[in-house]
Amino acid sequence: MSVIILGIESSCDDTSAAVIRDGHLLSNLISTQQVHEEYGGVVPELASRAHQANIVPVVDMAIKQAGIKLGDILAIAFTRGPGLLGSLLVGTSFAKGLAIAQNIPLIEVNHLHGHILSHFILTSNQTQVPGFPFLCLLVSGGHTQLVLVNNFDDMQIIGKTIDDAAGEAFDKCAKVMGLGYPGGPEVDKLSALGNPTAFRFAKPLPHGLDFSFSGLKTSFLYFLRDNLEKDPNFIENRKYDLCASLQHTIVTILIDKLGTAARKLGVKEIALAGGVAANSGLRDAVMRLGKKRGLRTFIPELKFTTDNAAMIAIAGYYKFKKNEFADHSLTPQARLPF
Repeated sequence: MSVIILGIESSCDDTSAAVIRDGHLLSNLISTQQVHEEYGGVVPELASRAHQANIVPVVDMAIKQAGIKLGDILAIAFTRGPGLLGSLLVGTSFAKGLAIAQNIPLIEVNHLHGHILSHFILTSNQTQVPGFPFLCLLVSGGHTQLVLVNNFDDMQIIGKTIDDAAGEAFDKCAKVMGLGYPGGPEVDKLSALGNPTAFRFAKPLPHGLDFSFSGLKTSFLYFLRDNLEKDPNFIENRKYDLCASLQHTIVTILIDKLGTAARKLGVKEIALAGGVAANSGLRDAVMRLGKKRGLRTFIPELKFTTDNAAMIAIAGYYKFKKNEFADHSLTPQARLPF
């Protein structure tokens, strides 16, 4: 009998539902909240309210697009954390209610594990999956980690940011330049028209495999301040070079640590995951590193880099195969341990 899993993701500002059958993606719906754009960042209370309005139609459409019936679903996988507590509560509560109504088990999923396991979602474009062990660079607005993945349920963080995440550095520097929200994609787009070596910014390199982006962000802000005192139009006149140089610096920091970790561990396969995995400069750099080192390299489809329920469903699928089900008494956790 086929194993059909419904996945629900509501950790931040995207309401998503997906259906997976035996590891193959049948549907993946995402409702993005536009309400936060005018604030330049996610407003938690508004996010949770939007989830409440979106979750029923999104789940309903995901089931319809999958071509299945509600009764065909064998389990519901949901994001327990980490994330915004109010947003997580909406997804958790809905998953519990539907599971009770259908008399099927619940499967809790760590949001970060979902990002890493997105490489195992089978689609017409993605038929090859990593072999264990592999090294994954997980980069998002809130996390920057190097993870040694030994198995679906055996992951070890070997390096992490000691302050800001890479995505946070992108977004905050973009905000200071007056770019749109979210800032990371704007920097990526504008960097294509600039010179990546036009400006040099600090490259904090803490000991070992850890990352640091606070110093880079600070040096960027002081650099802008000093140049705006000389030329009030500095940002507008040099925004392409600023974006290109900023992106080049962040990508270089990430790739240096990824390359060092791959060499030390002797892994043969590397992967990229998380929201910042959509960045074109980072995607190209990881591919170049893999080619240079002779490493099998996995880059996710763009639709699997942002928060999505397909990654929650695939993580739930492998937990289902091991009968790892959740109790209805559990609660969402904003800071769920890795």
